[in-house]
Amino acid sequence: MLNPQYYIEKAKQERLLERKNEKTDEYNGVFSRYRYPVLTREHIPLTWRYDLDPETNPNFEERLGVNAVLNSGAIEFGGKYCLAARIEGNDRKSFFGIAESDNGIDGFRFRDYPIQLEDTCPEETNVYDMRLTKHEDGWIYGVFCSESKDRSDPDLSAAVAAAGIVRTKDLVNWERLPNLVTKHSPQQRNVVLHPEFVDGRYAFYTRPMDSFIDTGSGGGIGFGLCDDITHAVIDEEKILSRRRYHQITEAKNGECTVPIRTEKGWIHIAHGVRNTAAGLRYVIYAYATALDDPSRVIAEPGGLLMGPRGGERVGDVSNVLFSNGAIVKKDGTVLLYYASSDTRVHVAETTLGRLTDYVFHTPSDPGRSVLCVQQRCGMIRHNLEILKREEG
Repeated sequence: MLNPQYYIEKAKQERLLERKNEKTDEYNGVFSRYRYPVLTREHIPLTWRYDLDPETNPNFEERLGVNAVLNSGAIEFGGKYCLAARIEGNDRKSFFGIAESDNGIDGFRFRDYPIQLEDTCPEETNVYDMRLTKHEDGWIYGVFCSESKDRSDPDLSAAVAAAGIVRTKDLVNWERLPNLVTKHSPQQRNVVLHPEFVDGRYAFYTRPMDSFIDTGSGGGIGFGLCDDITHAVIDEEKILSRRRYHQITEAKNGECTVPIRTEKGWIHIAHGVRNTAAGLRYVIYAYATALDDPSRVIAEPGGLLMGPRGGERVGDVSNVLFSNGAIVKKDGTVLLYYASSDTRVHVAETTLGRLTDYVFHTPSDPGRSVLCVQQRCGMIRHNLEILKREEG
């Protein structure tokens, strides 16, 4: 007979899984946040955390605990909204699990088992932050960070980051491919695969880095092409979205989600990082590239699209908003999945129309405070004239 506590915990979890989500009253005209996180550590199945055998676990203690559920790739598949969540165990090791929902805003349930990757990289210690790309070649690709110890540095925190690649047809069986090689970048993180061929080649958005933590000479979000994804090698990276002094990308930046095709261009969701007295602050921003040339930037709205608000500011790594998954529904609704403070996953909702309006009509950052004030005063002046006509 199972320990009675199992039934108590199971009932608590069912109440959580069946809870209906609702939009908050926060308004900016671009997106709506939902009130409750869609994934937390409490969503993890009890069978992943507890040994249910009374003989080996008579006190029903958590044996393999989970610390956080965060950065999730996203895809619509088989009539379900599927998240490839990063799950961090109490042992600090991350792994991936597929959670499914009927509507994409609540009721996410994990499958029976987490994803079991082929063990083809003996030096690999940790994996995390998988982006899912449904590519025109017929495969679904997962690109993630593969982390290994830097054996050339005695510092125990020294690591090497590479872009791992897997592919699948069913989100069940995953084929591990060799890691991406970028000839001019020592390390890579936050790599995203473009969903279409570009000039007959596979296209990647990269983030060149000199070391595991610091971008160093890495100028921002890169773009590179390769001929064979089964042995992906990028000879040259072109920087698209640059790091800039005293902007939200000052410390580093990286691609978040698979680019979204619109009539006016590819819309990119990215993250920008700046340093503060309290540490690094991560926010989400957007930009656009041309449909006929995804390496050419055609719109760069100034500032952030989303930043941490309220309780989102607090967690394992506070003051962080990060995304690596979005789903565009057939009716044009866009569901953006984002993690707050490396602890939990939320969803925000917009439409292709609103997102396109934001990206192509929000003014760019003029770069200096005096110019920013002039920009704002110009809008205020115009607004006051409108109000005067309205009231007159």
